[in-house]
Amino acid sequence: MATTLADDKVVRPAASGRRSPLWWAAVALPSAVAVVYTVATRRLTGDLHYVLAALRTGGKAGYSPSEVFTHRPYFYRWFIALLDRLTSFGGTATQREALIGAAGVLLAAAAGHALFVALQRRVTGREAALTAGATGLALALAPRNDFLQPEWAAVVLAVFGVAAAIGPEKPWRAALLASLPLGLAVMMKYSTAATAAIGILLVYVVDRGRAVRVALIAVPASAVLFGLSALGGSHELQWTHDMPLINQSALSRTGVHPHFILTRSVQFLGDRAVATPVLMLLPGALLLVLARVQGGWRRVELLAVAVTIGVAAQAVVVVQGNWFLYHAAQMPILAAAAWGLAVGGRSVPWLFTAVSLACGALPVLYARAPQSDQRPYVVWSFVLLALLAAAVDVLLERRRTTRAPVGAAVLATLAGVVCLAGTIWPGSPHLVFDGKVTETSAQYLDEMRLTQQDADRIRAQLPADASVLYLAFGDTTYYVDHPAQCRYPISTFLQRSRFLPDVADLKSFKENADCVDHDPAPYAVLERPWFRPGKVDPELWRRIKAVYDCPAPSAGTRIVLCVRR
Repeated sequence: MATTLADDKVVRPAASGRRSPLWWAAVALPSAVAVVYTVATRRLTGDLHYVLAALRTGGKAGYSPSEVFTHRPYFYRWFIALLDRLTSFGGTATQREALIGAAGVLLAAAAGHALFVALQRRVTGREAALTAGATGLALALAPRNDFLQPEWAAVVLAVFGVAAAIGPEKPWRAALLASLPLGLAVMMKYSTAATAAIGILLVYVVDRGRAVRVALIAVPASAVLFGLSALGGSHELQWTHDMPLINQSALSRTGVHPHFILTRSVQFLGDRAVATPVLMLLPGALLLVLARVQGGWRRVELLAVAVTIGVAAQAVVVVQGNWFLYHAAQMPILAAAAWGLAVGGRSVPWLFTAVSLACGALPVLYARAPQSDQRPYVVWSFVLLALLAAAVDVLLERRRTTRAPVGAAVLATLAGVVCLAGTIWPGSPHLVFDGKVTETSAQYLDEMRLTQQDADRIRAQLPADASVLYLAFGDTTYYVDHPAQCRYPISTFLQRSRFLPDVADLKSFKENADCVDHDPAPYAVLERPWFRPGKVDPELWRRIKAVYDCPAPSAGTRIVLCVRR
C-alpha cells in the first residue's frame, strides 16, 4: 500500500511471483454471471424512461437532442440519444432496454480496465486488479435508480479522467487527456461538478503535482464545453437558468436548517447503504487503507482528503434538496474502490471480508423484515460492525509475516462480488425512505407492467402516428410513444405550477404553455395523479379545457385520452 499512498513518486511494484491461472476465472465467472443477469432483468428506471420518451417523441416531431427539453443538460441528452440510436435495432421495449443496459455495462467495463492499466504503474497487480475490478463491477451492477443517470455517467467519466491523469508518463500530457472526461463529467448535470472535483482529489492522493495540472486545465475545459453546449442548443442558457427554479425542494428555496440537514443526512446515508450495501464498508475500508500508510502526517492528510470527499458527495444531495438516492450515486463507487484497495493488501482482512459477505445478503433480508424492524440504526450497526472488524484485522495484520496465498485473496474477492451483487436481486430494495423499504425491485417491475398496460389502452385509441400533447409523466409517454408537436414533449414546466405558482413567470413555462393552444396536437394524454388539473395554474387549466375535451374522472382510471375540440 505504501507504493500508492506514501508519497508522490511513481513506484513500479516488483513482480510478486507466478499468478495462478485459476485466479481470474474463479472471480470472473461469478462476476460475469451477475452482470449478464443484471443486463437481462434490470430494466431502466422512470427517470431514464422520461429522458428517452422526450428524445424519441421530440425526435418524431423534428427536434434534435440539441433542441428538445428533457430536464437534463445538452451533453447528457446527446449521451442518452447516442446510446438509444446504437441500440435502435432492438425489437420490444424490453429488448431495447437490455441493449442499452449492455452498452452501459461495456462503458463501465472500459472505465474499470482503464483504471487497472493506470494503477499497474503505481501498485501491485493484486491491488490494481481489486481496486479497478471493484470499481467497474460497482458501476456495472449499480441499482436501477443509479444506472445511466447523470450522476452515474459522471462517475464513469471521472474514472476515465483519473486513469488518464495518473497513467501516462508525462504529467502535462496526462492532464490534457484527463481534462476532457472530467469536463464532460461536469456537463452531465452541472451538480456533477462535485464528482469531477472528487476525481481531482483522488489524483491528489496519488500525485499532488498531477492533480494541480489537471485542475488548471479541466476548469477552463469545462467552461469551453459549456460554451459549446450554449452554441449547440438555442435554449440551453434559458433552460440552465429555469431548470433549478422548478425544484421546490432546492436549498435555495427551503433555506439552511442545520439540525434538519444533519438528521436527514444520517437517515439518507442509511437508506443509501440499504440500496448499495458496499457503502456500509467504507469506514472500515478506509481504516484498513490508512493503517498501511507510512508516516503519521501522511495519514492525517489522507484522512482530511477522505473527509473532504465525503462532505462534497453529501453536499450535492443536500443542495438539491430532493434526497433522491441516485443523487449520491458516486458514494458506493468510492466505497467499492476503497474496499478493493483495502482487501488487495499484503494479507487478507478475514473479519472484514466476512462482514462484506454478510452485507451482500442484507438488502434482501432487510426488505423482507417487518417494517417495524426497518430502522436506520440497524444499517448503521452494520457500519459499526464492519469498522470494528477492520480494527481487529489491523491488529492481526501487524502480527503476520507472510503474504496471503492466492486462494485466500480469491475468497475475499468473491465476498466482494457477493456484496456488490446485493443490489440486483428481485427482492432487493428499489426505494428506501427513513429506513423503510417502500418498494422492492420486483414490485417496481410489476408497477411498470401496469403502466405499460394503461399506455397500451391509450395507444389502441390513437390513429397511427397521431401527434400528442403529453400531460403525463415519462413512463406513460415512453410507452405511448406517439410524436409530440413541440420542443417540450413532457409538460414538466406546466406540471410544476401545482407546487410553485411563480413557475408561471418563467419563459420556459410560457413556451411550454404555447404548446397547448398554438397549433395544438389533435390529442392529449392526461395522467391525473401526476398533472393534477385542480392544482396546476388555473389559467393554464382553462386554456387546456378550451382546446381539449377530456373524459370525466372515474374510479380506477389514471390516464385518459383527450380530443381536440
